[in-house]
Amino acid sequence: MSSAAISEQRHNSGYARNLARRARQVVTPEGIALPFTVASRGSRFGALLLDFFILYVGMALFFFLIIFLASSIPGVKDAKMSGPLEMLVVILFIGIFLARYGYFMFFELGPRGATLGKRATGIRVAARDGGRLTPSAILARNLIRDIELFMPLVFLQVAPSGEAGMAGIAAMLWFLIFMLFPFFNKDSMRAGDLIAGTWVVEAPKAKLQDTLTTHEAAAGKSSVANVQYKFSDEELSVYGEYELQTLERVLRDNVETSMVAVHETICTKIGWAPGAGDERAFLEAFYAQLRAKLEGDMRFGKRKADKFS
Repeated sequence: MSSAAISEQRHNSGYARNLARRARQVVTPEGIALPFTVASRGSRFGALLLDFFILYVGMALFFFLIIFLASSIPGVKDAKMSGPLEMLVVILFIGIFLARYGYFMFFELGPRGATLGKRATGIRVAARDGGRLTPSAILARNLIRDIELFMPLVFLQVAPSGEAGMAGIAAMLWFLIFMLFPFFNKDSMRAGDLIAGTWVVEAPKAKLQDTLTTHEAAAGKSSVANVQYKFSDEELSVYGEYELQTLERVLRDNVETSMVAVHETICTKIGWAPGAGDERAFLEAFYAQLRAKLEGDMRFGKRKADKFS
C-alpha cells in the first residue's frame, strides 16, 4: 500500500472517530429517537465570523445611507439638531439595536433554525430535548452573547493597558471563562446554550429521496404490500409543519428503528392499526400527502405550525 493511501486511510479513520465522538441520540417528546451530530467548534467559529461579516457590511451600508440622508437636511452643516436629523439619529440607534440582537433571533426563529453563517457552514440550532425551538430559548441564548463575546472583547482591549487596574484583569479573566465555555464541555455548548436548553448540530444538505416527490408516493402506492395509502383531511390535520420536518428527517436518516417508532406513533394518533414491514412506504405517503395539504392551506392563508396549533 502506498504512503498516500495509508495517509488517506488514517485521515478517514480519524474523521470517522471524530464523527463518532460528536454523535448523539435524542428522544423527542413524541417518543422518537433521532440521531444528531454536534457541530464542531471550528464550524461554529466559522459561522460566527461569516455572520459578523454580514452584519458589519450591512451596518456600514446602513450607516452610509443615514449620512447621505443627513447631508441633505438643511442646517446640518451648522451642527444644528433639527427634527428630521433627530429622527435619523433615532433610526440609527434602532438599526444598531436590531442588528445586534434581531439578526440572530430572526433567522434562528425561522424554520431552519440557522443564521446565514450557520447555513453556509451546514449547522443549525436545535433544542436538546428534541422538541421545537421556542422564542424564549432563542431570546435567552442570544441575550447571553453580551457577556460571552462582547464583554470579553472589551476587557481584552482595556485590561492589558493597566488603566482598569487589578479589577480590570479580574473582570477579563472572569468573562474569558464565558468566552471559552465551549471548550469546557463535550457538546461544545455556549453558556447561552446551557441556559436556553439548546445546542448547535450539523444540518447536512441531503435531499429527500426522489420517491417522495413522485405521484406514486403522493398517491400512497406501496411497492412492498399490495395496498394504497390514502389519508383523509381529518387524519392529516393532526400534525403540522414541525411534525412534517421531523418526519422528513426520519426519512432522510433512513434508520429502521426510528421509522418503525414513527410509523406506530402516527397510526396510533390517526386510529389506524399499525402493521409491519411496509413502514417506509406508509411514511412516504403520509409525508407527501401532509406536505401537499399544508402547502394548499398556506395558499389560503391558513398555517398550522404544529399539532398543538
